[in-house]
Amino acid sequence: MSTHESSPERVPDPDSPEEPVPDVTPAGPDTPSVPDVPPGPSIPDVPPIDPEPSPDPDITPTGTRAPTIEEVTGYTEGGVPTFDSVRDKIERRAGTATGMEELAHESAAGRSLDEKYEEHRKAAADRLDEIRQSMKKT
Repeated sequence: MSTHESSPERVPDPDSPEEPVPDVTPAGPDTPSVPDVPPGPSIPDVPPIDPEPSPDPDITPTGTRAPTIEEVTGYTEGGVPTFDSVRDKIERRAGTATGMEELAHESAAGRSLDEKYEEHRKAAADRLDEIRQSMKKT
């Protein structure tokens, strides 16, 4: 019997290609493989136009200013809320409360509570008048 050695299958390595890599070294001006190219028309050197630097580093080239951390979050870097964020929060809560009050008065339950409140207020005012009248008599 013959012993036949089986060779392990060769797995292609992605880092070493099978085909040789061509030499792509750029040719120098003295290399004969570079064709002589006639010079083109003379083009004057024009320096690129740079935008003038803004005195404020937060202003972008389009003229808009980038928002600060305080404007985005409503807090300073130290974690303190800004005046504007506190004012906005108070105004938002006051607006919500006003809206909820208006909606409550428009509902049937809200109207009945308003009627009961008016009845109690009128009864209290009448009772106060009675007490005052009784104090005048003495």
